[in-house]
Amino acid sequence: MARFKRKFNHAKDKFSGKVKETTGRMTGNEQLELKGKIQSAQADIKKDMTVSDRINDIKENIAGKINDKIDKQEDKKAK
Repeated sequence: MARFKRKFNHAKDKFSGKVKETTGRMTGNEQLELKGKIQSAQADIKKDMTVSDRINDIKENIAGKINDKIDKQEDKKAK
């Protein structure tokens, strides 16, 4: 559910940014165009951050499992 919500929010922010950018360009309002570009870019950054956060979580999980296996092997050798 959280994954869907993140994707929805990303799409919403990206779309809103593009609408502002296009509206600003069509009306000659440079501030609105810039706000749209910034909102769209922020949506991309947030999306990238969540992916990198998930990758880091996966790496930590794998490292923990490897450490557990090594610890078990060392315990067997000690006995």
